[in-house]
Amino acid sequence: MSTWVSPITLRGRVVTLEPLDERHAPGLLTAADPELVRFTPQAPKEWSVEGFAADVRRVNALPDVVAFAIILNATGAVIGRTTYMDIQPAHRGLEIGRTWISRPYHGTAVNPDAKYLMLEHAFETLGAIRVQLTTGASNLHSQAAIAKLGAVREGVLRSNRIMPDGNPRDTVYFSILAAEWPAVKAKLEERRGGT
Repeated sequence: MSTWVSPITLRGRVVTLEPLDERHAPGLLTAADPELVRFTPQAPKEWSVEGFAADVRRVNALPDVVAFAIILNATGAVIGRTTYMDIQPAHRGLEIGRTWISRPYHGTAVNPDAKYLMLEHAFETLGAIRVQLTTGASNLHSQAAIAKLGAVREGVLRSNRIMPDGNPRDTVYFSILAAEWPAVKAKLEERRGGT
């Protein structure tokens, strides 16, 4: 776990991001489906509550990751997961990634609200100068969602991740810089209403 970025609860209009804990495992299992998680380089090895709990333990043990459960404010249900990762205090940068959101909430205010909370915390509390977001080149839905946030597409790293099925993945890199945050923030403010 990073010392620059510590586990914190971030409450938004639509969702609350809680530090990821094993108690979230049953909700993660209910919210996930194999199609959503297949784009994640490190998916749970076993599709069960214990499999998701083991994944939570593994993620929380990583030194440069702070993970969150995405909780729907209206119901208190776990509807996804996201992380700060590749945390680089010396360079004042980090990545927002390993995000997946339960399919019924795609295209709603859930993702804009979650990203708003994470970006606001990164830029305005931590003093980040760069936040990057990445996704697989074949994950066109995620690329569109990241671009819609206002992130700038930087390029593709070819065959830089091995997926759970053993195949290499090309990764598309996007970023938002501190100087771009005010414009991105204004755009996200418009999209953070109710679901």
